[in-house]
Amino acid sequence: MSIFWSSTAAALTPYVPGEQPAEGSMIKLNTNENPYPPSPVVLEAIRRAVDGNLRLYPDPNASRLTAAIAARFALTPGEVFVGNGSDEILAFAFQAFFDRDQPVLFPDVTYSFYSVYANLFNLPFTTVPLDGQFRILPADYQRPNSGIILPNPNAPTAIGLPLRQIRELLEGNAGHVVIVDEAYIDFGGESAVPLIAEYPNLLVIHTLSKSRSLAGLRVGYALGQPELIEGLNRVKNSFNSYTLDRLALVGAEASFMDEAYTRSNITRIVQTRENTRSALERLGFSVTDSEANFLFVSHPAMPAPVIFRKLREQGILVRYFDKPRIDDYLRITVGTDTEMAALLKAMVEILPDTDSL
Repeated sequence: MSIFWSSTAAALTPYVPGEQPAEGSMIKLNTNENPYPPSPVVLEAIRRAVDGNLRLYPDPNASRLTAAIAARFALTPGEVFVGNGSDEILAFAFQAFFDRDQPVLFPDVTYSFYSVYANLFNLPFTTVPLDGQFRILPADYQRPNSGIILPNPNAPTAIGLPLRQIRELLEGNAGHVVIVDEAYIDFGGESAVPLIAEYPNLLVIHTLSKSRSLAGLRVGYALGQPELIEGLNRVKNSFNSYTLDRLALVGAEASFMDEAYTRSNITRIVQTRENTRSALERLGFSVTDSEANFLFVSHPAMPAPVIFRKLREQGILVRYFDKPRIDDYLRITVGTDTEMAALLKAMVEILPDTDSL
């Protein structure tokens, strides 16, 4: 520990991202990236934007992108906030909406950045246990809190929460902000966006990293009533008014001009997900019901860390979390059909008493 660190920095346990190997050296099924490239419309827009105007600061209000997102969801620009990836927006939200008088609530098995942010901003929090089937139970969130945050579908379990249960959370916590982190919603879940007009305490956060194949561009956005958006802007403009660069702005805007491309890739990923799920179940895996672009799996004959290690030896990366309740599970991103075939072939070789699919 450095003598120069603050007490806050010294006490932190930072988030650990998935391994990023040298490009092309491994089959990468560990960080839930989209296996298909961005829309050609996006790439062309970015190429055109590489010009002398890069000497100028970008639009701090992201006006064109905000308008495009608002149009996509039939909202007003005042109901849209954009940021440098959904993780930055989550950080702003923790500062804008949660206080120290009551704990923030989130599931015990969930996106691990939530606890990191709570500790970073010195916010008390309580983790609410999932049930035995890894489901979120809204009734368990009817307790004192300063706000609620949860992913839908949840990560890493991939299990979605139906809209009626989101309503239950919102109505049972009307005095506090409920943040629904919908990073994976396009792959099968029920989005809470249609509830925004009805519930002033609802903030929905999306990312362009998953369904829109733009993880490298770092763009996220939040949707909610204007009071919540103004709260995010107050924090952003006290931190950095220029969170998105010129190339990110034009690339993100262009992604909303080619919805057909996005929908086509989503359809391919969902089909591959279901085919892979069936194949893994035939190999004896337990697989949760996935509404995301990944699968959460466990095998009774071999511990997850052993499978993780053996896959890595064969050049295939998946994600293993050495945490209570999920330390015998692997999270497997859905890749291309070719990549998933390689995964399944490796599983046949690794697992005992499996000769073929």
